[in-house]
Parts: sequence; C-alpha cells; structure tokens
Amino acid sequence: MGVTYVKEVISPEELRSEYALSDSLKEEKRKRDGEIADVFTGKSDKFLVIIGPCSADNEDSVCDYISRLAKVQENVRDKIIIVPRIYTNKPRTTGEGYKGIVHQPDPEKKPDLLEGLIAMRKMHLRAIRESHLFAADEMLYPENWPYVNDILSYVAVGARSVEDQQHRLTVSGMDIPCGMKNPTSGTLSIMLNSCIAAQGRHTFMYRGWEVKTDGNPLTHCILRGAVNKHGQSLPNYHYEDLRLLLDMYEELDLKNPACVIDANHANSNKCYFEQPRIVKEVLHSRSLSDDIKKLIKGVMIESYIEEGNQKIGGHVYGKSITDPCLGWEASEKLIYDIADRL
Repeated sequence: MGVTYVKEVISPEELRSEYALSDSLKEEKRKRDGEIADVFTGKSDKFLVIIGPCSADNEDSVCDYISRLAKVQENVRDKIIIVPRIYTNKPRTTGEGYKGIVHQPDPEKKPDLLEGLIAMRKMHLRAIRESHLFAADEMLYPENWPYVNDILSYVAVGARSVEDQQHRLTVSGMDIPCGMKNPTSGTLSIMLNSCIAAQGRHTFMYRGWEVKTDGNPLTHCILRGAVNKHGQSLPNYHYEDLRLLLDMYEELDLKNPACVIDANHANSNKCYFEQPRIVKEVLHSRSLSDDIKKLIKGVMIESYIEEGNQKIGGHVYGKSITDPCLGWEASEKLIYDIADRL
C-alpha cells in the first residue's frame, strides 16, 4: 500500500477531556441549541444568520470577529439568531491547497493532524468563552465529528459530500440541525434524498464500532447554487427555485421542511460583494409567500474582518486565505438590514 502511518493522533475522548467545556457553558449551549431547534420545528419565527469566514485559519482574528458578532447579536436578538461559522476543514476541488486548520494549524507550515485537532478544539472553546455564541462547522470528515460534537450548534454537509453514505448516516446520529447542500450539479433530488437518509434510523460501522442511530429530524436543505457542464454558475435562490423546492418537499414525508440559502458559492458566482443583494432578494421572496416564509429559515454568509481574500503568507489580519469574504462593515450593516426587513 502507498500509505505511511505517521503517528497516532489523540482520541476524541482524550481531546474532549483535556479541552473541556465548562458546566456553565454546557447549560448555555443546551439553551442555545433549543432556540435554534425551535426555528426548524416552527416553534420560533426567528431567522438564522450563519455567518463567518470561508475558513477559520487564525485563532486571534476569528475570535475577534466572533466577539464583534456577539455585540450585534445583542441588538437583534428579538428577530435573529446568529450562528458564527468556524469552518476548520476546507474542501478542495482538486485536493490541492490549504485544507483548513485541522490539517495545518499554521498555513505556512507542513500538515500536522495532531496539532490541528488541538488547534481546532482550542479555537472553538475560546470563541465560546469570549462570545457565548456556539458555532457552525462543515462536516468534511465524518470520523472527526466526535472531536467537536459537544461544542457545535449547527453542521453543514458540503456539495461534494452530500451523496456520500457515511456522511448521511453520521448525520442521522446527531442531535443538532444539519444542512445538506445541493450537489454542484444542482440536482435537488440528491439533496432531498440525503435528508431522507439522515432523518432515518440506521445501523452501520463507525470508528471501529457497530452503531445504531435514532435519525435526525432537524436535517434540512441548503441551496448553494449549481455549476453546469461548461463551468458556469447557476443560482438557485430565486422565487421560482424556492417554489420548486417547496413543491418537492410537499411530495415527501420529511419532518420539519426547511431550507437555508447560501448567499455565496455558485449562488453569487463567488462574487462575495453580491451577498447582500442575494439575501435581500431571499427576504423579498419570503414576504411574497407565507409558505416560502415558513420554508426559508435562514441564510449563510461568508464574511470576515477584511473584505476579499489574500494568498497564504499575505499576513493581512482578518482577511481570508481561501474564498473572498464580505468585510466587517458591510456584514454588520447586512445583519441590521435583515432585522429591519423581518
């Protein structure tokens, strides 16, 4: 085999024990998780804003950014629940490039998975202590879920992972909301089939164990746009797209029909500055139809302190080293605009 075993990494149990969430923060998380779950079950009409960097590459700037979000959250808490993005795994289309802090705790040094797991956990815990907000992350590697399953309040499965059986079955054992993105092809039935699978009960092999899951009734859709055979982006956030998804949901026996709109990626053709316009169109569509209003539970926005992006080694504080992001001033304004339109 062309595999070299480098070193054994820390177990999830050891990492959670060494870097533990305090009892008081566990209680805060329980309450926050309940508030978020109420949005998906329809008990609450608050709107989710899942917002943050494309990839969380630097602990200081990420925690600074999230502390800024916490101040805004206090001002919009009657209408909006802010869930910060702390994305520690970065999917790569060709497998090349920076793969996130789990792979490279220092983007300018070689991969170190052991140190990466520790850096990931420490960053999440610091953000929680300083902001009292509980984050979203993408589940790129299902086997990594136990390292963070006690500290996340939202999980997303990406466009390239949504058809994978292990992702679907792992989500079926979660007790927090998980968004399934449409695949890059844009085929909505694949996304909905993932929701069906994740809402079901399963028996499968996981981390060396035979496990059984209860199903996750909070599994839902994320529309992130598509890419056609010519490599052109095809948005799917328009009113007609939302109506189509609603019609498809009505033909299925799924619990808690819901959708979050990803305002970047193929929906914006990665033009980060289009995100405010896209969000406002989504809010307008919600205002035109009570059914769409019930379906669309929130938006996902890529945002950081400085707008745009930079190459690794650029050393601009709070600027993305992966996809370009909306800057802080525009992001803060957008959150307040959302609150005004709800």
